[in-house]
Amino acid sequence: MEKTYRIEGMTCDHCVRAVTKAIESLPGVKRALVSLSEGKAVVSLDPAQVTDEQIREAVAEEGYRVA
Repeated sequence: MEKTYRIEGMTCDHCVRAVTKAIESLPGVKRALVSLSEGKAVVSLDPAQVTDEQIREAVAEEGYRVA
């Protein structure tokens, strides 16, 4: 399954790498494509293994916000 999340607070490529790493570290996430210019993350995941809340928390731990 693929889901799109709007990410707030990213300002540079380092931000993109931090958000990508945070999301991809979660069990059940296959891939995260994070775009600075679009302010979003397209995530390929298994919804039986990872929840939206877990993704929100992982992004928040890096200092960003899922809108």
